[in-house]
Amino acid sequence: MPHYHNPLDASQLPAWQQLQQQRLNMQDFRMTEAFAADAQRFQRFSLNHDGMLLDFSKNLLDDTTLDLLMQLAEQSQLQPAIQALFNGEPVNASEQRPALHTALRRPIGDSLVVDGEDLIPLIHDVLNNMTELVNRIHNGLWRGYSEKPITDIVNIGIGGSFLGPQLVSEALLPFAQQGVHCHFLANIDGSEFHELSNSLNAETTLFIVSSKSFSTLETLKNAQAARSWYLAQGGSEASIHRHFIAVSSNIEAAVEFGIAAENILPIWDWVGGRYSLWSAIGLPIALYIGMSNFKELLAGAWSMDQHFQNAPFAENMPVILAMLGIWYSDFWQAQSHAILPYDHYLRNFTQHLQQLDMESNGKHVRQDGSALSYPSGSVIWGGVGCNGQHAYHQLLHQGTLLVPADFIVPVVSHNQIADHHQWLYANCLSQSQALMQGKSLEQAAQELRDKGLPEDEVARLAPHKAIPGNRPSNTLVLERICPRRLGALIALYEHKVFVQSVVWGTNAFDQWGVELGKVLGEDVYQRLTGQASLNGADASTQGLINFFRNRHRG
Repeated sequence: MPHYHNPLDASQLPAWQQLQQQRLNMQDFRMTEAFAADAQRFQRFSLNHDGMLLDFSKNLLDDTTLDLLMQLAEQSQLQPAIQALFNGEPVNASEQRPALHTALRRPIGDSLVVDGEDLIPLIHDVLNNMTELVNRIHNGLWRGYSEKPITDIVNIGIGGSFLGPQLVSEALLPFAQQGVHCHFLANIDGSEFHELSNSLNAETTLFIVSSKSFSTLETLKNAQAARSWYLAQGGSEASIHRHFIAVSSNIEAAVEFGIAAENILPIWDWVGGRYSLWSAIGLPIALYIGMSNFKELLAGAWSMDQHFQNAPFAENMPVILAMLGIWYSDFWQAQSHAILPYDHYLRNFTQHLQQLDMESNGKHVRQDGSALSYPSGSVIWGGVGCNGQHAYHQLLHQGTLLVPADFIVPVVSHNQIADHHQWLYANCLSQSQALMQGKSLEQAAQELRDKGLPEDEVARLAPHKAIPGNRPSNTLVLERICPRRLGALIALYEHKVFVQSVVWGTNAFDQWGVELGKVLGEDVYQRLTGQASLNGADASTQGLINFFRNRHRG
């Protein structure tokens, strides 16, 4: 059987054992001292690839640590696992299928034969269909029921059918095509549908129902609400095909809903939801920024794919980020990781990474079903700078928790106002510097003395102003936020997540924990609505059901 079906216990590998000792050796390591002793530290601990700079010099890291982390990657059979991923082997063992989101980025002319079928022509056939559809809408050839051109696109989907497309569409707003507005509807909360529909005109709105199975509860309910709204606004059954299209692998269910077969774009079972923005699930992106920009997005991701496959581990961005994450979660007991983009257009990047990372690596058993004996997966959180500096950065600087952070910032702003971007970039750098540098008790005391405070006040206040420092961070600098760079950035984190799953021995491509809540939700709904016996639920759930039913009766 392939190695990923019978993964190694990472904690038994020689490098893991050596890293445990190295952690003890690093107990008194100070980054400020490391920089003072090595004028080349930044050059040695930074990487460049295709308009992107990764600075990982502000980490609890020396040459020995880096070497041991790379040894751990090698001993975990990472290289064969990378080959298995790209070759279409069934790396998703629990569902016995490959994870081939990378194939969606491969150029025409490539070949990837899986189970006797070359997938690349199929992928490019769908890209061609997307191109035709996008051109028809942008050129005003796709008309609504009253013969008016489409002006608004509403993507109905949740999870990977929402977070990725929304992130990319918002991030690439400067590349948006004139005349087409893109909206996203995910939550089953009726308030979201109400607010959105109030801003739309049914005559000029096109709905994309994005659901691989065409059975996701939230998506189906919202699609049904959209259909009812469209009909109530004057649309006809006969013209539904002008206002609804679908991206799904369940053609039959989509047709039964009322979507014309020719308006259904396929998605394959070897594309996981959180990795699907590169597929036809990315149609709202293409409609928003144009097909040429969408293909640039794919090209940027493919560039990162090639870097990931070919660069030596010690010069490999996804491998470096992944192994640093393992260093902190498994050897320094860090339980969370902050993602801090300093760009308004990347404000939802953290949300996308939350699903990508936590749904992929939130596992407690290896691929073979054996229990993990070490932590896997981190809580991903954060948000856009500089806002966080006036909120949760306080915990990063002076809290008792160790929280590694990734700062992400472009060199060039799309919207230069006076010296705003220089201040934004300066704030990004100063925050990572402050995390590393901190302020000693002696420094805090001297600052207070310099202000003329008496010694008793100095003694009282100095501990509150001292900042530990030595807090690790990475800084990712992009030349600017454009389709190619964004594609590479997202692919970088996809591969980081995969590397970590290989070392931990887990499956990054299933999500059975998500499925349980769906099943129980159906049961709770039946009890709420009186379609099932009120007996059988636990006392807490039953009490909450009773509260809901009593209030609704009232």
